Amino acid sequence: MAPMREKESTRQTPPEDHHISEIDVSQEMKGSFLEYAYSVIYARALPDARDGLKPVQRRILYQMDQMGLRPDRGHVKSQRVVGEVMGKLHPHGDSAIYDALVRLAQPFNLRVPLVDGHGNFGSLDDGPAAARYTEARLAGAALDMVADLDQDVVDFVPNYDNQLLQPEVLPAGFPQLLVNGSSGIAVGMATNIPPHNLAETVAAACHLLDHPEATTAELMRYVPGPDLPEGGIIVGLDGIREAYETGRGAFRTRAKVAVERVTARKHGLVVTELPYMVGPERVIEKIKENVSAGRLKGISAVQNLTDRHHGLRLVIEVKNGFNPEAVLQQLYRRTPLEESFSINAVALVGGQPHTLGLREMLRVFLDHRLDVTTRRSRHRLHQYGERLHLVEGLLIAILDIDDVIAIIRSSEDTPSARERLMMAFDLSQAQADHILELRLRRLTKFSRIELESERDDLRARIAHLQEILGSEELLHALVRSELQEVSQRLGTPRRTLLLTAPGNEGGAPAGSGVALAAALPQTGSRGRGLDLEIADDPCTVVLTATGALARVEGADPLEPGPRASHDAWHAQMATTARSQVAVVTADGLAHRVEVVDLPALPRFETGLSLAAATPASLLLHTEERAVGLLDPASQEVQAMGTCAGVVKRLRPDPLQRDTWEVISLEQGDRLLGLAPCPDDADLVFVTSDAQLLRTPAAKVRPQGRTAGGMLGMKMTEGAQAIGFWVVTDVPDCVVVTVAAAAGALPGTGQTTAKVTPLEEYPVKGRGGQGVRAQRFLRGEDRLDIAWVGPRPVRAASADGSPVELPAEDPRRDASGVVLRHPVVSLG
Repeated sequence: MAPMREKESTRQTPPEDHHISEIDVSQEMKGSFLEYAYSVIYARALPDARDGLKPVQRRILYQMDQMGLRPDRGHVKSQRVVGEVMGKLHPHGDSAIYDALVRLAQPFNLRVPLVDGHGNFGSLDDGPAAARYTEARLAGAALDMVADLDQDVVDFVPNYDNQLLQPEVLPAGFPQLLVNGSSGIAVGMATNIPPHNLAETVAAACHLLDHPEATTAELMRYVPGPDLPEGGIIVGLDGIREAYETGRGAFRTRAKVAVERVTARKHGLVVTELPYMVGPERVIEKIKENVSAGRLKGISAVQNLTDRHHGLRLVIEVKNGFNPEAVLQQLYRRTPLEESFSINAVALVGGQPHTLGLREMLRVFLDHRLDVTTRRSRHRLHQYGERLHLVEGLLIAILDIDDVIAIIRSSEDTPSARERLMMAFDLSQAQADHILELRLRRLTKFSRIELESERDDLRARIAHLQEILGSEELLHALVRSELQEVSQRLGTPRRTLLLTAPGNEGGAPAGSGVALAAALPQTGSRGRGLDLEIADDPCTVVLTATGALARVEGADPLEPGPRASHDAWHAQMATTARSQVAVVTADGLAHRVEVVDLPALPRFETGLSLAAATPASLLLHTEERAVGLLDPASQEVQAMGTCAGVVKRLRPDPLQRDTWEVISLEQGDRLLGLAPCPDDADLVFVTSDAQLLRTPAAKVRPQGRTAGGMLGMKMTEGAQAIGFWVVTDVPDCVVVTVAAAAGALPGTGQTTAKVTPLEEYPVKGRGGQGVRAQRFLRGEDRLDIAWVGPRPVRAASADGSPVELPAEDPRRDASGVVLRHPVVSLG
């Protein structure tokens, strides 16, 4: 114990420290937390509303531009980019920088990628390879983000160690914040903005530039909703409208799914597009989990057939006897095939976080572009002025070159030569210095012509820039033209389909140019909830004018609603969900189809949208056009007509085959139409040379299914029938004809249209040439499309938009009225 006591006795009391101060821990924590929160908000997590970039993203693009990693150069290792950014601009870990670089290169993450990646940059289910394995360079769109940085368009600030300068914000040639969106979690706040279509966003920005008082509703005519990189479907627009108004809202995204026959006896749900940031492996895992737990029924297998060449293809096999649509609704409820996206548009404006609506985001961007364009114009004006000053001095020197040489040779040194030149020719010091540095080769006559041409060009440029800086209207026009140029170069078609929810009378904003349709029903049976077994309820099978098929709930005949639909129907047949129908194609064959296999569409008081109908070619596995519907068990007589003018009335002949012949066609002939035909009906042909024949059906005797028919209408040389119809109520029917220009390809060059009551055309005998249905104007030589049927008539363009037809003209052989938009379908 003695040694220990001795050791303790040798300890000394530390000297008194006069620099220790007492502090309030709560105040210190409060101050430190505020500093940390400010650093996270301003320097890490939130994007700037002007260029839509976070600091790390901005530094990556700027440093890659400084490194010369442009699209026309080769890729370099991503690790090199990360090292340059970390060492010069971003004093944080390399993993954070590489994660930001990867996100800038992922096409499924950004609508317009800013980095061109080479190598494994990850997928929706897997992360990227390490930075030492991948390569990167700037994408073409990134050049618009960093353009004109050397022309004083933005302010530069010191980097973290005050050794270098970096841009406070990038010039941003397009609304990056909206186009690519942003997500981040700060302290006490977060941001989550979905991607949008570049062309739509630029169009809205140009509209706001021209109309500063434009409302959000007006802007939504150009930006109807987000446009996600992987496509998909957005259901319901109320949340989007709220987010565009207030900066906060939510919407539901769904996968794009089609019902297809995956085997000879089974149907499947084929997923070709998924919600934003949802991968196929995640969906498969969730499906298996729910099937094992008994929460999902009717699914027999799931296969991921995705590859690089065909894109996403996820096949979900449905057990026999289960309603594919009801199974799909279960999948929407219990798997990531339907996800909710919450918009929280928070961005930095003037260094402070703000919640921004659509109008505010576009306004901040436009103010930034106006400032960038003004500063660039001033910089160029200064540059051109300095250059013009030197060019004018050179021209003076060349005109009196002998005196200039004499002064220089007789001067003792450069300063004295400068002074003598300034006094002799009334030059500035800059002009005199430039003359002293003049090379002798510039003294040729050609160089003088070049200098005079350059002087005139500089004066014109200076005058133009002065006009821009002196006129707000010209400045706005320049910004608008630059935005439109970027839109034409980088813009792509919309990928995400916008659907209005059932019962939403408001729909989507008019004029958006996006195909909007009513959402699919919850089941194939009305009022049955999510019944997996399909009930044999009454329904109506519809064949659209573009050759697509669907079944509509209820057996009542379809009537046009007050709202124009996206397609016209060609034929309809009342049946039940468990029955069969036959689809007759242009090659004269009838194909048996199960009604339950057709997509089910709801009926609304506002009308019917046929945008979700399935093309008959996908169901029948044939490229032949569908021309009519036939009940295999019906006892009705059917009438049909061909391009060569052949007509046939088919006797009832019930068969149990899947495919059978309804008419024997000559080589090269094609069937035009088929419909039930009682004896008191009229048969109508319309030919390409604008002849119409109306003849009684009673003059055509019924024949068996293998017969070839008889002559219905005699054709002139070079003409053929373009339509055949069976009419039972002549006073209620009209004839619509659309003429085309001479030499135009089929389906193009439409010029005029005409609508005439059918009763104006006389009844003729079978085998005749009929009467003229439309008088051609100069330059017209044929009919491109025609239709005969009951009022009201519907016309649609290639994208499904309604086309307005002229008023009825009682003159059967009159000329048509100029058509504003081409017509693809009539019905």
